Amino acid sequence: MRLLERMRKEWFMIGIVLAIAGAKLEPSIGVNGGPLKPEITVSYIAVATIFFNSGLSLKTEELTSALVHIKLHLFIQIFTLAFFPATIWLFLQLLSITPINEWLLKGLQTVGCMPPPVSSAVILTKAVGGNEAAAIFNSAFGSFLGIVITPLLLLLFLGSSSSVPFTSIFSQLFMTVVVPLIIGQIVRRYIKDWLERKKPPFGAISSSVLLMIIYTTFCDTFSNPNIDLDKFSLILILFIIFSIQLSFMLLTFLFSTRNNSGFTPADTVAIIFCSTHKSLTLGIPMLKIVFAGHEHLSLISVPLLIYHPVQILLGSVLVPTIKSWMVSRQKKPLQTREVLATLE
Repeated sequence: MRLLERMRKEWFMIGIVLAIAGAKLEPSIGVNGGPLKPEITVSYIAVATIFFNSGLSLKTEELTSALVHIKLHLFIQIFTLAFFPATIWLFLQLLSITPINEWLLKGLQTVGCMPPPVSSAVILTKAVGGNEAAAIFNSAFGSFLGIVITPLLLLLFLGSSSSVPFTSIFSQLFMTVVVPLIIGQIVRRYIKDWLERKKPPFGAISSSVLLMIIYTTFCDTFSNPNIDLDKFSLILILFIIFSIQLSFMLLTFLFSTRNNSGFTPADTVAIIFCSTHKSLTLGIPMLKIVFAGHEHLSLISVPLLIYHPVQILLGSVLVPTIKSWMVSRQKKPLQTREVLATLE
C-alpha cells in the first residue's frame, strides 16, 4: 500500500523513465515524419497546450500583493537569469578540458539559461512557511521574462541550429508560448469561479503533455546511430548538478541573510528556492523550438531532465532544516521585543 502511494506521488519521475525506455525500444514511432507526427503534434499543439494550461492556472490576483517588494524580485530575477547562466559559462570553460561529453556540457549551459519553475519553488516555499506570495510572483514573472530572455541567452551562449533562423525561433515562440498564455489568462477571467470550485489538475495535465515531448525527443536520439552517451560523462554530470544546486542554495542564503540585506527569514526561503530552481515545463519546449532539427537535442536536454528531480529531491530533504532555521530566526526578534517591554 505504501509502495502504491509513493508511486502515485512520483508518477512523473516514473513517467520520464518509461518515456525514455519506450523511445529506446521503438524510436520509429516518435521520430519526425513517424506515426505521431511530432513536427506538428509536439512542436505546435503540445507546446501550445502547456502554455495555455499555464495561463489558465496562473492566479494573477495573487501576485499583486507581492508586487511592491521590488528589491526581492530584482535579487531573484538577476540571480536566476543573469548571475546563474554567466557563472555556469565560466565554470564550463574549466570543464571543457575534461573528457565529459561536449553536448552534455552544452546542456548544463541550457540549464543555467532557464527561468524559474511555476510549481516546485512555490510548493517548497509553502512547505517551509516562507514568503509564498513572493515565490508565486517571481515564479510567474520569471516565466514571463523567460519567454524572451531564455531564447536570447541560449542563442548568446550556444547559438541555434543553422537550419533555424532567429526570426523563425521568435515567431514560433510567440505563436506557441505567448499567444496561448494570453488566451489562457483571458479564458480564466470568464471561468474563474468554476476553476476555483472544480480545481482541475493543471500540473498533471502539463506533466502528461511534457512526457510526450520527452518521448519524441529521445525517439530522435535513439534513431540516430551517430550518438553515443558514455556512463562516465553521465555520472559526472549528475555529481556536478548536485554540487551546483547546493553551492547556489548556500550562496543565496549567505547573500540574503546579511545584516544589511533587508530581507526577512520568510523572504530568504523564497529566494533560496526561486533563485536556484529551473523550469522543466518551460525548458524542454523552448529547447525543442530553439534547437529544432539538431541531432544532439536530446543530449542537450539530459542535464535539464536530471536537474528537475534533483531540485525537488534536495529541496524536500532540506525543508525541515530550513523550516527550523526560519522559526528560530523569527523567534529572536519576538524575544528581543519582550525583553525591551519588560525593561520599560
